[in-house]
Amino acid sequence: MNLGVILLIGTGILILLGLAQQVLDRLYLNDRQALLILAAMVLGSFIDIPLFRGTPALSINVGGAIIPLALSIYVLSRAGTHKETTRGLLGTLLIGALIYGGSKLYAFDIDRGWLEPQYLWGIIAGVTAYLIGRSRRLAFIGATLGIILADIAHAIEAALTGIDAPTSIGGAGVLDTIVLAGLIGVLFAEVIGESRERLQGGPVRSEERPEQLEEPEQREGGEEHG
Repeated sequence: MNLGVILLIGTGILILLGLAQQVLDRLYLNDRQALLILAAMVLGSFIDIPLFRGTPALSINVGGAIIPLALSIYVLSRAGTHKETTRGLLGTLLIGALIYGGSKLYAFDIDRGWLEPQYLWGIIAGVTAYLIGRSRRLAFIGATLGIILADIAHAIEAALTGIDAPTSIGGAGVLDTIVLAGLIGVLFAEVIGESRERLQGGPVRSEERPEQLEEPEQREGGEEHG
């Protein structure tokens, strides 16, 4: 069992225990939706959909690309302001470029490297996504979409250079990277964000704060919208 699947199962357990509700609220998900997505990612990691049957053959992994991509687009579409959307897209581009560029410098020979590449990229993407986004939503979006973007760039490179080897977007360990990056980004945002809110005396409450950016408990009647 690879790291990505283990982390997904661990996340599912936390959801079942009710320890992830605050994060899910920020991602506009309830417990049932989140558990279904996690299960779909685990099962989907074994499914590759062919995109091109030539040389090199190209496919896309359901669990490692399609589902994370769809979830990230959904969260991004719920962004409260144009500024937040722009930051999410900018973060995605910067992280994608960082991971793709870094992969050209890192020694992929496991006997030479000090850390397996997919874990290194996950850590870098997660931390960078938080530093750029500074919120749970943007950290998740930047980390997830950035990794997928870098993987697409590698697939394009393989096609242009004529590498005679099948390529799977979201496959070959990318699920591990995406899950690790997303969890690290959200965890940093959760821990640091909560610490900052406590130091400031609580979350920002202002009539000028867009409703989409308010926490569920801040909205009128304490009910979630959407």
